[in-house]
Amino acid sequence: MRRLVLIVSIALSLGLAGTAEAQSHSASVHYRWVDASGLAHYSDSLTDDAVKFGYDIINNDGMTVQHVGRQLSPAERAAADKQAAEQAAQQQAIDRQKRNDLQLLNTYPDEDSLKAQQQQVLETLDEQMNTTRANLHSQDAALTDLLNRAADDERAKQPVPKFLNDQIATQRNVVANERALLQRQQAGREATVQQQARDLQHYRELRADEKADRGY
Repeated sequence: MRRLVLIVSIALSLGLAGTAEAQSHSASVHYRWVDASGLAHYSDSLTDDAVKFGYDIINNDGMTVQHVGRQLSPAERAAADKQAAEQAAQQQAIDRQKRNDLQLLNTYPDEDSLKAQQQQVLETLDEQMNTTRANLHSQDAALTDLLNRAADDERAKQPVPKFLNDQIATQRNVVANERALLQRQQAGREATVQQQARDLQHYRELRADEKADRGY
């Protein structure tokens, strides 16, 4: 009886040892890399050369389960980071455009509604320009009055008072600023008209694509 127990114990021990060895063998990792000469190398441990050239992680069946790129130099890393940042920025721009397109389609159910909104924008700009024109006319008239007063003094052979000269200089600046503001507003309106034309064309293209997707 004792002999039988001993035999069973030995068998179990051998079986457990074999299982542990098989598990250890199945869980082992191998590495493969190619050096600068194009020669392939294999190793059971990760070497400096493998890290340098990049390597594949291979299982016991000889299948590549993961590839790790070669170690980059500081310059290469900086270039890679820059490229990644540019690609991320491009993707963000694409995503932002898609959101804007969706909002455009949801806000304006048809072309006429978009045109009406664009016309409202132009009317608001026209009102602002009319206000600036009125201010410019008023300030220009005030400058003309000051210049006439100075001319009266000169015709009377009298020196133009310093305060009057100062008022004229200040008023010239006011008129110049108003005129520059009007020019900026006019340029802004022209740019708005051009942008609205592009937006309208883009809207038409989006609607056409939408109809095509629905099979209309």
